[in-house]
Amino acid sequence: MRRILFITLLIVGAANLLFAQKAPKPVSINGALSVKDGQVVNQHGVPPELHGLSFSWSVWQGRKYYNTNVVDWICKDFKVSLIRASMAVQPDHGYLQEPDSQKQLIVNVVDEAIKKGIYVLIDWHDHNSYLHIPQSKQFFGEMAQKYKGAPNVIYEVWNEPERVSWDTVKNYAVRVITEIRKYDPDNLIVVGSPHWDQDVDIAAVSPITGFKNIAYSFHFYASDPNHQDGLRAKADKAIKMGLPLLVTEWGVGEASGNGVFDLDENKKWVDWLKQNKLSWVNWNITDKDETTALLKPGASPEGGWEQGDLTPDGVYIHTLLQGLNK
Repeated sequence: MRRILFITLLIVGAANLLFAQKAPKPVSINGALSVKDGQVVNQHGVPPELHGLSFSWSVWQGRKYYNTNVVDWICKDFKVSLIRASMAVQPDHGYLQEPDSQKQLIVNVVDEAIKKGIYVLIDWHDHNSYLHIPQSKQFFGEMAQKYKGAPNVIYEVWNEPERVSWDTVKNYAVRVITEIRKYDPDNLIVVGSPHWDQDVDIAAVSPITGFKNIAYSFHFYASDPNHQDGLRAKADKAIKMGLPLLVTEWGVGEASGNGVFDLDENKKWVDWLKQNKLSWVNWNITDKDETTALLKPGASPEGGWEQGDLTPDGVYIHTLLQGLNK
């Protein structure tokens, strides 16, 4: 009897493993993303509703998590369908100073995301991109040549423009988009908007034309007192005007990355995201001692995190993602 039970358990375990291996991946389900009728849609013409995590700045505490083991772990345990590789540009040891090492960090994450069958944002994580146009064109030209035809890859050409005009953002974006489209005619490109990706209503008045598959990033911090009804109204207006949005960054705390973590305000925002069928990534994979960090200080740089390694943010997002991405 014990032998029969043992054999049965082996068969069930093997079957479960086989099912897990054969379970369809997000990219195989959704295919190449595009823009249609003011929305980001999948190969079936419907919003893919992707959800996942953003790596932190690829310098400081966040750098150590830019490895294949972490990508594998968040795919397995957090059930992510979309991740964001946030390449630091201006800080010390960022792309402007160390382009080769920074580029390799991004490539490591992107290549593993492709292997795992999930989507990945290549994020030029810069607040002043209009000052770095030659470097941005060089970087995205290389990325487009390397990843053209890979439906997993999304190009995010300017993380968060600060207090600059929409014309400044738009002119920069057109130049970088033109470079990408020399090599990759189809993959989704995400453009920022003024005021840390909040003024999407302004971008909606005069969107970029002449290129296909262009979306716009929208950012918010759910507990920030300045990121409530008024900010949702700006996004609602942009959506109504037909501006395709992708939430490439949001946090559970305040815009500083720290501050309070208000569960009620987070629920309002999560409900709003679902109502509008928007894809999103949450900020951020790091062990920095602040509200929006996923991990407690000292958490392993190789993944494999247990509940005790997660901050309140990490526990909340882990539960949310597991529920959304079954």
